[in-house]
Amino acid sequence: MFRHIFIYRLKMLFKNKSLIFWTMIFPIALATFFSLAFGNLNEQGRFQAIDVAVVETLPNPSFMDVINDLSRGEDRLFNLEITDERNANQLLADGEVQGYILVDENPKLIVNESGMRQSILKIFLDQYIQTSSAINNIVSENPDSVSQISAEIMNRVSFTEEEPISDEKIDIVLTFFYSLIAMTTFYGGFFGLETIVHIQGNLSANAVRQNISPVHKLKLFMYSFFAALLVQLIEMGVFLSYLAFVLGVDFSSNFNYILLTVILGSITGVSLGSFMGALSRGNIDIKYGYLIVFTMLGSFLSGMMVVNMKYIVTTRFPLLAWINPINLLADAFYSLYYFGPTLRYVQNIIGLLIFSTIFCTGTYLVIRRQKYASI
Repeated sequence: MFRHIFIYRLKMLFKNKSLIFWTMIFPIALATFFSLAFGNLNEQGRFQAIDVAVVETLPNPSFMDVINDLSRGEDRLFNLEITDERNANQLLADGEVQGYILVDENPKLIVNESGMRQSILKIFLDQYIQTSSAINNIVSENPDSVSQISAEIMNRVSFTEEEPISDEKIDIVLTFFYSLIAMTTFYGGFFGLETIVHIQGNLSANAVRQNISPVHKLKLFMYSFFAALLVQLIEMGVFLSYLAFVLGVDFSSNFNYILLTVILGSITGVSLGSFMGALSRGNIDIKYGYLIVFTMLGSFLSGMMVVNMKYIVTTRFPLLAWINPINLLADAFYSLYYFGPTLRYVQNIIGLLIFSTIFCTGTYLVIRRQKYASI
């Protein structure tokens, strides 16, 4: 009996072209657009040396030594061009430099617009002027301190230490794909809803035949649920393979945990769809409407559409974050990406397991009490 119902449900789900499109083809197309739109985002986020011109109106060897040192090497701060004032103005007007510095006893910065690069130039120049002024004051009062000051300048002490939050290289684009995986995982709810539609005798002819069969409703639900879950896992396998091997998304050492999260998330998604289908009243379209509204609202509150919303909900309405299964799945991917399989990740996984149990138990308790006066 299990084999018959299981294969029967598999065939029905795979023949539902509309459902296959929205749960697999659409996410693949969306991932492709993500790759095209955000493919160069990491490169754009990297610091590029600032183009700056220097006009030396009066000799200032100390300043020229500093700015030349900062214009060498692969990790240089400036791309330096030494020229005259007329040419510097032309370079600035053509946008070939972000600003130019008039070098005399007190260097001056000339820019024609404001921006991050111009701000960096101003900070550099202000710091140089302040340091130079402090050194001159100290030396004028104590000429013997020149050697000590030089040693301290060459060995500046930093009171902060950079500590990475993860052993993995931070990839801005990868966060978008994690959100997409989380959203696609909960698309399994459509398969779970289809499972209930074909069990409730007042919604389809197939459900009528199954209700008059001598099969217990628990078995009927579980067999159909396993079929829906298998289809969802197959689609997620195809989707992850497309991301990894076609689009070249690098999941690095977290791939095994991603698979575990996807499997548990798929179970939660399918069980959510089943529960929503069993609990809601009305025809098939109304049930789908309820599921779509719940999924979109949960995705919005978990920060998939507005990044700041996740922070707002977590800080101001923490209970809402814990009772939203979509947020638990999104946060599992988030914590896995930034912190690895830590306690926070485990808490999210436990939350998904609890919700899966509640949804499956609730679905059975609802459908086992449904009776039909005439089918």
